[in-house]
Parts: sequence; structure tokens; C-alpha cells
Amino acid sequence: MHSSRKVDRGDAGGTGPVARGDDGVWHVSGHAAGRAVLRSADTVQAGLGVETVERLPPKIRRPVLYRDGAEHREYRRQTARFFTPRRVDEHYRGLMVEIAERQLAVLRRDGEAELSTLSFRLAIDVAAAVIGLTESRPGIDGRLERFFPEKFGRPGLTSLTGLRWFLRQNVQFLGIYLKDVRPAIRPRRRERRDDLISHLLDEGCRDGEILGEVITFAAAGMVTTREFINLAAWHLFTNEELRLRYRESLEPDRIAILHELLRLEPVVGNLKRRTTAEITVPDGDTTATIPAGALVDVAVHAANLDPGAVGPDPGAVCPARPVATGVAPAVLSFGDGPHRCPGAHVAIQESDIFLTRLFALPGLRMTSPPRVAMKPDISAYELRGLRVAADPDVVRY
Repeated sequence: MHSSRKVDRGDAGGTGPVARGDDGVWHVSGHAAGRAVLRSADTVQAGLGVETVERLPPKIRRPVLYRDGAEHREYRRQTARFFTPRRVDEHYRGLMVEIAERQLAVLRRDGEAELSTLSFRLAIDVAAAVIGLTESRPGIDGRLERFFPEKFGRPGLTSLTGLRWFLRQNVQFLGIYLKDVRPAIRPRRRERRDDLISHLLDEGCRDGEILGEVITFAAAGMVTTREFINLAAWHLFTNEELRLRYRESLEPDRIAILHELLRLEPVVGNLKRRTTAEITVPDGDTTATIPAGALVDVAVHAANLDPGAVGPDPGAVCPARPVATGVAPAVLSFGDGPHRCPGAHVAIQESDIFLTRLFALPGLRMTSPPRVAMKPDISAYELRGLRVAADPDVVRY
């Protein structure tokens, strides 16, 4: 099968849409089965450090990423207003344009820059506005950079390496709290604003609980958006026909291109769930029954190539491809069901605003391609070293 993917995640196939591995983990690579698992009311979040969170005292409120059931649904209902397409367009478009122009001014001034640095600053500033991290001290990008690279899948505390990691992460937690979260909480205790931290204060959350939510949203809204912007730019730099089409299209068609690139290269390649009851999911022409208590690994990167969902030649870039009824343009790249990414509209709109302006710069070119690293627990890519150059601003006297 022809594939236009830049990131190699290995064999996306397998023995079938649903298969039980020798380790007892159920592997799901078909779209219909993956969507059924993610939508099921009889599954809960797994992976992403949930095992550590489960060991916290019951009185500590879990971040939304680690909650399920009625409590999770109510939280999502209350916070949905921050992420609607209309609100994203009306409240954040101007801010996104301002932030994008500010970052691209650095490129125009210096003539060359690393794209991951520019895109991370963009993603941080946009997510900070939604969350309410507007009083941060300088250096938030460095604090987040130090916190997230080893976030998942680190050794346990029984080893010296694990102890060092635990202490290191707690130091980073403290730094983000003291320099980002606490400065944001203080003015909002006196006067609420229209942002997530104010909502959490209304819910009676303590500072530590707000810190947990902020870290969760930072991972979802800052880190993943940064990676996608780099990935999309890489495709556009190396595909002249697609680049010209993107530059010449109106916004709806540009969004279709970005959705297609995200379908092809989801930032997070695998999502895990644990069943709380027996569930039955589609398995080709039949069904498969997954028992209660099973760990299920949904291979998003494989499900997004399911011809039954996305049509023929699924590995090719085909913007606005005719997908099956009920299939989202980015397929499962934003997840599905109760834990579907709430910031999907934010991520796509800010990516388009930034990339549109980036590729309009005179003399824009890629001077070095990115290095690709993977976070194996969630099959997430990390792109670094993609350097871009553009004609510098000419100062006239």
C-alpha cells in the first residue's frame, strides 16, 4: 500500500481489526471497532499515567483526563462553552493572528529559526488564554519543555533511576505551580474571568487540583498542537502541489488539507482503555467480544487507514476525501466518545492561521528537515530540528 506518511510507526496491519495479544492486551486496528471501544460506556481511561493517579487519596479531585462516567460527562458539559467553534472563532481568532505574527516577526528579523520553537510559543500563548495562564513569569516554554519529554512510561520508584525521575518531576511541578498557576489563581480569586481557571475556582477546586488540570490541558493544547504544526509544515515543504494548493485555497479547503494530514499522521498514535464490563465490537464481517477488565489498545494510526472508513488508497494525501457516513474528517485523530479532544477547533484554527502566514513569507524555505523521536507508550511523534529560512525584513532609513 502506498503511503505518504513521514513518521514510521511500523506495521499498521495485524491479524485483523481486533486481536488479543499474547500478553492479554486486546489490539484494535479497525475504525469501526476502535470507535466502538472509545464510545463505550463500559470502558474507562487507561495509560497516560492513570495508574499513578488512581493511587492518589480519594479526596483529591482527579483531572478531567482521568475521570469517567457521570462526573466526567458533567464536567465536559460545563466546560464545553470554552471550545465551541463559534467561541473559538469569535474570542480567539484575533489573538491567534497576533501571536502568529509575533512569532513570524522573529523569523523575519533573524532570517532563520527552528520551527518547533516558534510553534511551541504560539501553542503556549493560545492555550494560556483559554486556560487563564495570563500572569505567568517569563520562561513558561522552558518549564513545560523540561516537564513533558519524560512524562509517560518512566521507571517505578523501586529503582534509583525511578526515584530521580520522581524527584525531578516534582521539582518541575513546583516550578509550574509557583511561576504559572499560582500567579493566575490569585487575581481570579478576587475577580473571576471568562476562562477555565475561573471555572475551576467556582467548582471549589484547590490550588493543587487546578495545577493538575492545567498540566492536563497543557499536554493536550500545547504539546500536541506544536507537533502537528511541525508535521504539517514538513508535508507542505516537501509536496509542491499540496503547498501551492494550500496557499491558494480559502479557509475551508485549507482546513480540509490539515484534517487530512492529521488523519494520515495523528500526533498520538495509540489510545488505551480498560473495560469495566464485557463489550462487543465490530470485527470485519462479524463481531468480537472483549471481556471485562481487559486492557484495550486502539491503534489510531492504523484505524485511520481503514479503507472501509476512508476509502481507497488510504495512505495517500487526499484532502476532502469522501469518508463513510459518520466518520470525522480527521477520523480518530482527536479520539472519540467521552474523551474526544475538546480543543480540536482551537488546534486546527491556530495551526491554519500560523501556517497560512508562514507560507506567505517571501523566500520561505526549509533549511533542514526534522529529527523524529517517538514516545512508545502512546506512539506519539516529536519533531525537532526543522529549520526554516525566509527573506529578512529590510530596514529602510
